[in-house]
Amino acid sequence: MASLQWIHESPARWDPAKARIVGGVPAGVFALECPGEGELVPGDWWRVEAEGQVVGYGWLEHTWGDAEILLAVAPDRRGRGVGTFILEKLENEARTQGLNYLCNIVRPNHPEKVAVTRWLRERRFEEAEDGYLRRSIKDQ
Repeated sequence: MASLQWIHESPARWDPAKARIVGGVPAGVFALECPGEGELVPGDWWRVEAEGQVVGYGWLEHTWGDAEILLAVAPDRRGRGVGTFILEKLENEARTQGLNYLCNIVRPNHPEKVAVTRWLRERRFEEAEDGYLRRSIKDQ
């Protein structure tokens, strides 16, 4: 696999690569409305590049001491370690900021809910009563 680069976007803006990778997912994956090109997007965004091409995104937002996260991988790069790379980088970012948990929700109408939930569970996420999947990042 090509070397992956983790690039913080500051400020983060909606662009064609986000529209392709994040905005281009099937209905039900994310609960977001795609802004217009060039508009600011909330939270902290990182893009993942391989050989000069954007292959994924990581997003993190602080919520009461926890890190709510989003991972998005270009369809032609799935199954090649990009998602795991993003998850590891998001965990490092959250730990550096003194946060307690990584939190993600797989929406009920997500077309790959079972597979994505299994993928997160394989990476030590546990389901909470509120529907979120959480993984502690303290003392690890």
